[in-house]
Amino acid sequence: MGICCSCSAHKPATTQDQDPTPSTADHVSAGSDDFGNSWFSIASTSITTWMSNPSSSFTTIWGKNVPESSQFSDATGSGDGILANGQNATNSSVTVFTLAQLRAATYNFRSDMVLGKGGFGDVYKGWLKEKLPPRGIKKTAVAVKKLDSSSMQGLKEWKAEVFFLGTHSHPNLVKLLGYCLESGERILVYEFMKKGSLNYHLFGKRSVPPLSWDIRLKIAINTARGLAYLHTLEKPIIYRDFKSSNILLDEFYNAKLSDFGLSFWGPLIDSNVTTRIAGSLGYMDPEYVATGRLHVKSDVYGFGVVVVEMLTGLRAIDMKRPSGKQILVDWVKPYLTNRRKLKKIMDSRLRGKYPPKEASQIAHLAIKCLQQESRFRPSMTEIAETLEQIDAIHMRLG
Repeated sequence: MGICCSCSAHKPATTQDQDPTPSTADHVSAGSDDFGNSWFSIASTSITTWMSNPSSSFTTIWGKNVPESSQFSDATGSGDGILANGQNATNSSVTVFTLAQLRAATYNFRSDMVLGKGGFGDVYKGWLKEKLPPRGIKKTAVAVKKLDSSSMQGLKEWKAEVFFLGTHSHPNLVKLLGYCLESGERILVYEFMKKGSLNYHLFGKRSVPPLSWDIRLKIAINTARGLAYLHTLEKPIIYRDFKSSNILLDEFYNAKLSDFGLSFWGPLIDSNVTTRIAGSLGYMDPEYVATGRLHVKSDVYGFGVVVVEMLTGLRAIDMKRPSGKQILVDWVKPYLTNRRKLKKIMDSRLRGKYPPKEASQIAHLAIKCLQQESRFRPSMTEIAETLEQIDAIHMRLG
């Protein structure tokens, strides 16, 4: 599972993503659902400081009709003050589930329904049943994230995800279907992403079919659009933990961003300096690590790292690699600017089945994303447009 870090500025202490665990990957077989290393790395996000001001951010209640004076509380009325007195619901499609409903959906949170495990909870596959006339029943697969009730840190991520996904919708953001806050349990219910994580398809068991060039380009476009959406909101949102294990794929390999526990709401100005660094080793913007200044261009750097992962089929960081090759970006940068050199580091599982010119164009785009100074990086809108242009030419040429 992908584990994130929190540490003082200038002293990042991060942990890299691990290989798929037996509980999340070993049972995958032909024709089954693909549950990646972190079907939901969303289950394992860890930070020790919350960047937004809860009193101004968490101001909406979704689902059932709740008086404006109410707080988001459990059945005993002893809520955690997650959502302060605030506005009316802006997304009535988010459902409040009972604990009994989710126990039934997951067969009482049975161990063989686990999709992923993390430091702050587990994610289960569940089935929601809906009666259809006259005697039919419709079953819908969902992902049920159950927070460890003893974890107060995890509650912060829970707040962030409910707030953000309850008020925003985009084709490239994972959809929150509902939540449950009852008897001390905090649970989120998401759409089920059948193909699991990008991380799993790139680095999982060798029996997993490799992603084709077309699918990799599609994933790059989808995720660029998702980040561009976040960055161009009236109040821009910095995703802050863009990595391959946070990119989930549906049955058609449409990509969506998951895990908004580290996302930052706030004015993007020079004085916006965090006191703690949060992110994942290998993906973090070096300027952010050095200065503590968080910016939308910090996400652009992470995007560049994931693009390099998709080009090479190699992890952002792997301490098992020889010295000098453990940090992927540092190792391959010289290869990205030359088409002949690029061929040497392209994912061998592609077996040469990719357009060299396109690969070179995308490698050059990655170089721009990986500039040390954020001011020299393109915006995510520019990146999405560039990728779409590359794809359009690819489609015309067949």
